[in-house]
Amino acid sequence: MAEIVATRPASTILLLRDSADKRAPDDNSRGEIEVFMMVRHYEIDFNSGALVFPGGSVDKGDQEIIARPELYSGGEGLAAASLSFRIAAIRETFEESGILLARPRGSESLIDAKRASEVEAANRIALCEGKTSFSEVLTDNGLLLALDQLMPYAHWITPEGMPKRFDTWFFLAAAPPEQVGAHDGKESTDSIWVSPREALAGGETGRFKLPFPTTRNLIKLGKQASVMAALDESRGKPIVTVMPVMTKLNGGRQLRIPREAGYDGEVFDVGAV
Repeated sequence: MAEIVATRPASTILLLRDSADKRAPDDNSRGEIEVFMMVRHYEIDFNSGALVFPGGSVDKGDQEIIARPELYSGGEGLAAASLSFRIAAIRETFEESGILLARPRGSESLIDAKRASEVEAANRIALCEGKTSFSEVLTDNGLLLALDQLMPYAHWITPEGMPKRFDTWFFLAAAPPEQVGAHDGKESTDSIWVSPREALAGGETGRFKLPFPTTRNLIKLGKQASVMAALDESRGKPIVTVMPVMTKLNGGRQLRIPREAGYDGEVFDVGAV
């Protein structure tokens, strides 16, 4: 029997904003929710070329920040593992998009777009290249991570038998005002604010390559008409862990997930063998 590869802890954030129609004053149109997504570089060894949410693995630096509560707010009562997932989510999102969920020390408001842009311009490349640490970026700029802005949304574990496996927490967060984000040009080659409807349609036509968990979460997210509705619907809701099980039937492949996870089904066809 082949050895089962251990999972690596990872985090991702579904950064949300209301569409321009929804944001326009005195506009009664329904509009749509939008989410920030990126196209992974085709040479990346995991989900190459896929349209995904920003995120990545928990690293040693994230663990070290846990011991420095002066660098984050909103983590009261959370276990170390939960803190590490949230810290990694904000760091990876900053590295991959430039969007920063943080507050100036002593302030209850998120960092404004102008200051966030200055921090991004001065630190993002060095952080991605390992020339500085996230804790140094926070300390040097007088910032606290806004962990309370993250709403737990989903928990997926890569199936057994895969060569690379992740234990991934998905979080929802309202995008800080006027922070629009941009891909790094290395790990990702494009970025877009897109409605779940448009992303799913692109997956159907072949415009986008959508991993299975991304597809299911887009369908789930697309049921919400606004950022506030999405956050309110998820607040306090229990998270059911999803580790898909692959089966083969009549020349096709199917993935089985827990029905109670809230993805409108239990068995999904995912293509030919």
